[in-house]
Amino acid sequence: MTKHSPRHIRLTSHPGHGPRTSPEIHWDAPDAQHRGPIVGTTLNRAQRNVIGTHSGSYSVYRALAVAAGALDPTHRADLTNTAPTDLIGPYPQWSEPGRIVSLDPWGAAVADVFADQIAAGIDIRPTIAVTKAHIELPEIRDAIAAGRLKPDGKILLDNGSACVTKAAVEPVWWLPGVAKRFGCTETELRRILFEETGGMYPELVTRSDLEVFLPPIGGQTVYILGNPRDLANPEVPLTARVHDECNGSDVFGSDICTCRPYLTHAIEECIRGAQATEAGGLGGVGLIVYSRKEGRALGEVTKFLVYNARKRQVGGDSADKYFLRTECVAGVQDMRFQELMPDVLHWLGIRKIHRLVSMSNMKFDAMVESGIEIGERVPIPDDLIPADAKVEIEAKMAAGYFTDGRVPDGEALAAVKGRGLE
Repeated sequence: MTKHSPRHIRLTSHPGHGPRTSPEIHWDAPDAQHRGPIVGTTLNRAQRNVIGTHSGSYSVYRALAVAAGALDPTHRADLTNTAPTDLIGPYPQWSEPGRIVSLDPWGAAVADVFADQIAAGIDIRPTIAVTKAHIELPEIRDAIAAGRLKPDGKILLDNGSACVTKAAVEPVWWLPGVAKRFGCTETELRRILFEETGGMYPELVTRSDLEVFLPPIGGQTVYILGNPRDLANPEVPLTARVHDECNGSDVFGSDICTCRPYLTHAIEECIRGAQATEAGGLGGVGLIVYSRKEGRALGEVTKFLVYNARKRQVGGDSADKYFLRTECVAGVQDMRFQELMPDVLHWLGIRKIHRLVSMSNMKFDAMVESGIEIGERVPIPDDLIPADAKVEIEAKMAAGYFTDGRVPDGEALAAVKGRGLE
């Protein structure tokens, strides 16, 4: 037992018998004070007003740090000088009913908007952080060398670094809104979340008074090239890509998929868009949203198993059996479910994306259905598709991915459509 271990286990599966001092949450309220703060990671049970804890998938590491005696569980973050480098919002979407259900739009500003509650002793922690940074990619230096990009000293520096504003976003789920997005009842959602996580959060089924859940999953990172305030101006040309994590390709350059080439191509397009000056005097802005959904949210182990199955099947890897092999292993083609994805775009105030660097029909449909206007769609250039990734791109186009003219061969198209994937 560590020196910080309590003598008794404090169950949270039922409301306490003492007075409840936690702030109330009114999710779609017009301002922060009426909405109320998110209070999760605190030893004061009476103050908690959510299910789960902060830090998403890293919450378990916090528990390990406490168990190892490296972290005092009563520690409260000193938020001095941690304020966002750029002001995001507030925007009308923040209080439009049902527009944002999977993140806290006030999550970056808690030290400011909830200063009085923090001073009164309530442990309120940010779920969003906004900072400045430089990003460096060899592909961008290659684009400069080839003359496709030119340093301007503001967006793109002479050494090939791109200047960005970046935001880390943790998931904060308002369960009634999430349930509505997925077409189920809140009761059903709570029960299945409880059962499929091995009963990790009993409050899901015993605490209907708690409507907000901090799930132990990965979040998102936003990279903005240009003025972040321009994202909310539909007159300023916006080039954007929403990219789902693929560690093997994004970081290590695996050639079995198009993920890194498409990501770096999108960054190049975003830099060019942010540098652009229109005749009317408006520049541009670029946006990359990077979501932690490894292997279509099936996980990396499942993804590698599918790789083996694809390569070893009779006849070898083929577009017509691309999705079938995933279903055989995982039981489903894709678990990313883009229904929640547009929330981060609404947090940024976006109403229109002029150039969407994506071929995904699922992402496009989710954005449009959420009320975001899409202009041009930009596919990955053929010369950026690795040879080993041809199967993937052919299968995806046959399944409904956007194409600007080229279509997969008839056999692959017929096979995929025959599985009802069009």
